[in-house]
Amino acid sequence: MPPSTAYSPSTLAIHADDHTNTLTDVAPAIHVSTTFRYPRTTSHLVPVPAHGAEEVDLSTPLVYARLANSNINRLETILAPLVFPGVGEEEIEQEGLANHVVSYSSGLSAFHAVLVNLVPRVVAIGEGYHGCHGVLGLHTKMSGLKTVSLFADDAAWDDVGLGKGDVVHIETPLNPTGEAFHIAAFAERAHKRGAYLTVDATFGPPGLQDPLALGADVVMHSGTKYIGGHSDLLCGILATRRGTRGREMARVLRLERLFLGSVMGNLEGWLGVRSLRTLELRVQRQSKSAEKLVAWLDGLLGTKDTDTSEEAEIVRKTVKKITHASLQAKDPTTASWLTKQMPNGYGPVFAISTHTPRQAKTLPEHLKLFHHATSLGGVESLIEWRRMSDSGVDERLLRVSVGVEDWEDLKKDLLRGLRAVVGLREEGKGMEGKEEGEEKELVHREIDVQTGGEGAKGVGGADGAV
Repeated sequence: MPPSTAYSPSTLAIHADDHTNTLTDVAPAIHVSTTFRYPRTTSHLVPVPAHGAEEVDLSTPLVYARLANSNINRLETILAPLVFPGVGEEEIEQEGLANHVVSYSSGLSAFHAVLVNLVPRVVAIGEGYHGCHGVLGLHTKMSGLKTVSLFADDAAWDDVGLGKGDVVHIETPLNPTGEAFHIAAFAERAHKRGAYLTVDATFGPPGLQDPLALGADVVMHSGTKYIGGHSDLLCGILATRRGTRGREMARVLRLERLFLGSVMGNLEGWLGVRSLRTLELRVQRQSKSAEKLVAWLDGLLGTKDTDTSEEAEIVRKTVKKITHASLQAKDPTTASWLTKQMPNGYGPVFAISTHTPRQAKTLPEHLKLFHHATSLGGVESLIEWRRMSDSGVDERLLRVSVGVEDWEDLKKDLLRGLRAVVGLREEGKGMEGKEEGEEKELVHREIDVQTGGEGAKGVGGADGAV
C-alpha cells in the first residue's frame, strides 16, 4: 500500500500490516515456533554484543520468541496508527512509532513493566482497578514506594515528596464506574513537578480517546478487554509518546521485557491481530448502546413527579444511581473538556447502584442477555455484582459492560430483570438483617459452572479479578 495520510484508523486496522505479508494468505498464519534457525551462511552470523542486546525492535531478526515473534510484531504494527490517530503512515514509518507500542502478557504485567522502567519513589493514584494497587503493593514491599491520593492538594503531594521522575497515574474512564477524568489537567500538574503522567485508558480504547495527544507520557491498556474484544486472550499494552524521550523509554521497555518474561504468547498475539480488524466497529457500537441505556435509566430516575408508568416505577424502586461519563457531559464545565477528550463516545461501561445489596446480588440471575461474569470489553454484554471480585467496593454496585447486541433488546432484558427484583426493597431484606456467616456467604459462595452439560465447581469471590 503506497504511503498516504488519507487513510483513517479503521482502514489502517485492516491494512497497516500489509507490508509484512510475504505469503498469499489473506488471513495471517498462526506462527507457533518459539525458536528460529540462524542463517546457514557463516558470514551472516552476527553474535550478540559482549554487554548484551543493544536493540530489540520490530526489525530485529527472529531468534527466540521472548525477544520477538511474528504474531506480536504484527499486532504492534497495527496498533501504531490506532494509538497515534491522525499521524500519517510516512511519519509512523520515519519515526518508527510501531516500536513505541510494546505488548505484554496481561494488563498488570504492563503496569508492572512501566514501574520497573521509571522506578518512581512516589505514585499518585486514585481508586480505580484494585489490581494496580496490588502491583503497587509489591513495589512498596520491594523498594519502599510511597503512594498518595491522585486528588490530594499540592501540600499533600509536597509532604510525600512527589517530584521529578515520579508518577501520576490516572485511569479514565474509571473502573468500575465509567466516570472520566481530565487528562490534560493532570498532565499539566504532573509535568510542573517533573513527574510522568501514565494513563490507563482501558475503558477508553483507541477510537474513543487519545491520551498521548493530551499530554500523557505513557498510555496503558489491558488489551484483554477491547483490543481482544472476544473474551479469549490476555494482553497488556504500553504506548509511549512521540519524540526522543518516548523513543528511548520504549527502547528500554523492550529490553526489560526480555527479563521480565512477560511477552505475549503466539496464539494470543494472533488473536489480537484478528480482533484489531473490528475494533472501531465494536467499540463505537458498544459505546453508543451504553449511552442509550444510561440515558434511559437516568431519565426515568429524574421523572418522579411526571412519569408514573410501570417502567418508571420499576426503575426507581431498584436503581438508586447511574454513573457514566455521558452523564458528566451534561455539566457545562465538565463538558468543556470531556467532549474534546472523548469525541466519539463515552465508553461501553457504566455502573448501576441499587437501593440494597440484595437487589444488586440478585439482579444478574434474572437477566438472559447479560452474562454474570467479571472482565469486560467482549462482544457479549456482561454484568457483575462487583463485590464478587473487589472486596473494597460498595455492595450495591453492579458493573455493566455493554456488548454488540441490539440495545433495545438489552433494555428489555434489564427491565425484565429489574421487575423481578423490585419487591426485594419493599420486603426490607438487606445485608443488615443477616448473620455473620450468611453475609460471608455472599462473597465466598460455591458456584456451578456448566461446561458441555457437566458441572465444574469453583469458588467465586477471589480478589484479583478484573
